[in-house]
Amino acid sequence: MAGSAPLQWRSCAVDCRFGALRRNHINGRGARMADNTKILTFVARCDNPDDLKSLIKNANKQSNSAVAEAAFRRLISLVPAERPGTVEHDFWQTINAFEYALKEERGKTVRLSRTRQKVARVGVVQTLRDWALGGQETDGFRMLLERGMPELTGEAITLRHPEHFDPQTLDAARRRLQQAGIDLNSLPQGQ
Repeated sequence: MAGSAPLQWRSCAVDCRFGALRRNHINGRGARMADNTKILTFVARCDNPDDLKSLIKNANKQSNSAVAEAAFRRLISLVPAERPGTVEHDFWQTINAFEYALKEERGKTVRLSRTRQKVARVGVVQTLRDWALGGQETDGFRMLLERGMPELTGEAITLRHPEHFDPQTLDAARRRLQQAGIDLNSLPQGQ
């Protein structure tokens, strides 16, 4: 359509507050946009956690799972203290995801205090090693699988960063994921 202006995403918070997030967006001329391309592009570049939380909330209200999922994934990737691609970044991304999911379910802030204390005592790598070698799967492992996030399990992180772990730990992580029915080839690989 000649002369039609593209949607402008001035600020996520402003647009979300006014309900601009819809499964089928309507531009100023009333034409429907059948996909989420523009909002997903915005999500990919958004560095503001509050904006992303607003997007998740509004996308869920609109039953727009694609936008909610993208905003959630972007939100948990914002771990400013750690360099992306490191075992520490992946670990804290998982902790952020899990705490956020628990907060949404329970309606209050939930911190994984014992996990955080253990990391402070022994470090990220040893915590992941202990999870993989543990006699049974952790509650976190089960909960992440129930939420469709196998790539965020400690075992998946262990396999993405094999340079930090001995063969016994890697075998244990592989075995636990396979016993849970996870196709190892479907998990993201190390960077």
